[in-house]
Amino acid sequence: MASFSVTARAQEIRPIDALRGPLDSALAILQDPRYRSGSEREAQKEKLWEIIRKVFDFEGITVLAVGQNWKLFSPEQKKIFIDLFTTRLGNSYLNKIQGSFNNEKVEFLSEEALSPAKYLVKTKIIREVDSIPVDYRVRPIDGAWRIYDVLVEGVSLVANYRSQFDGILRKDSPAVLIERVRSQNIAQEKEKK
Repeated sequence: MASFSVTARAQEIRPIDALRGPLDSALAILQDPRYRSGSEREAQKEKLWEIIRKVFDFEGITVLAVGQNWKLFSPEQKKIFIDLFTTRLGNSYLNKIQGSFNNEKVEFLSEEALSPAKYLVKTKIIREVDSIPVDYRVRPIDGAWRIYDVLVEGVSLVANYRSQFDGILRKDSPAVLIERVRSQNIAQEKEKK
């Protein structure tokens, strides 16, 4: 019964409208001139993090990306990996948009039901010379629509990571994967400095 009430609350707002506000807020932060100097990039990143933490289901993305190998992780490893992978995804996403943002616009195209509680929100990033289709798979969590996968030009973020993780976990343990992601996060932090 709890699941129904969460779904019902989320469905009071259409999925496309639930994403429009956060994405428009993120664009406003990216366009804000006070963040153009290098010294303000970290403050901008923190503001963007506040937005994406509210709209992305990082735990769900992690579980889907690991796939059936998730059962190989101990409860403690699951918690650690969710935290590490959330940092990896968030920093990768934010570094990319901060580094390449050039006054792009987001056009919201449509929403399509994948099931009673899952939707695909179709958008297009409009750049000076072309556009890129970016679609978001969303589902209701805690009474709000949350992104559980992103498709850029039809390529699924979750499927891409699942392929990578599956290759590693076929040969190595969850502990090895955890250390790889931890090392990537450390390397990412060093690059920033």
